[in-house]
Amino acid sequence: MQHSAVQSLQLCPISLAYGLSVGASAHRHRPRRRPKKEISYHAVYHHYRKWSSDGSLERVFEHGIMSIQEQLDTHHLNLDGSHAPAKKGGEAVAYQGRKKAKTSNVLPITDANGFNLATTGIIAGNHNDAFELKDNLCTAFKFIKGLGIAIAGSYFNADAAFDTKAARKVYFNHPLIPNIVENTRSRKKPKPGRKRLFDPEVYKLRFTSERTFAWIDKFRALLLRFDRKVAHFMGAHFIVYTLINLRHLLAVKKVQ
Repeated sequence: MQHSAVQSLQLCPISLAYGLSVGASAHRHRPRRRPKKEISYHAVYHHYRKWSSDGSLERVFEHGIMSIQEQLDTHHLNLDGSHAPAKKGGEAVAYQGRKKAKTSNVLPITDANGFNLATTGIIAGNHNDAFELKDNLCTAFKFIKGLGIAIAGSYFNADAAFDTKAARKVYFNHPLIPNIVENTRSRKKPKPGRKRLFDPEVYKLRFTSERTFAWIDKFRALLLRFDRKVAHFMGAHFIVYTLINLRHLLAVKKVQ
């Protein structure tokens, strides 16, 4: 083993060349690699807002539906609304007395298997479910038909809140079979004339939409609204709808 003095003399030319002391050269370690910079949440949210605004997430939703067309069951369609409390306010937010909070409402349309086929835009919580229902239904049915999905002759399940004259006209024009609970509108006597078609057995199948809502509520970003912009909140819905529609691809197969 060399003496420390000899080792210092050997390191001296190298030390002087790099402007370091002899002791610093002897105990110098190799520099560590700089750790990779993690992706900032600012960058993630920037792209999320961008893709929500330019329609990219909606196109992802469309292609997700087209990839599962063979699994769709349009024997009956279901319509229902879902309110989300808006913690930070924003666009299309208003006080909803039944929820006792400022909310936003959205009306998705599901098939018999619980797949999301279409949705309305975001509606302020102070409006009832029938607010601008005619225009929302026309847009939703046009979206479904644009994907090549045949819905003619399907039952259309909805509760009494969607029983309006204008909405029934849209159902018949497309053409669908409205299977809707009649809204008595506080009438004490039944309305005169022929009774409207209502099949309670088909209406019970509407439970599949409630199951879909339960899956949607697993996502905190939709259960509670934090996005102020309608486009950004709608983009989150498109992501969740796509995940639900492609759940059979994301499910982990059980090992038998």
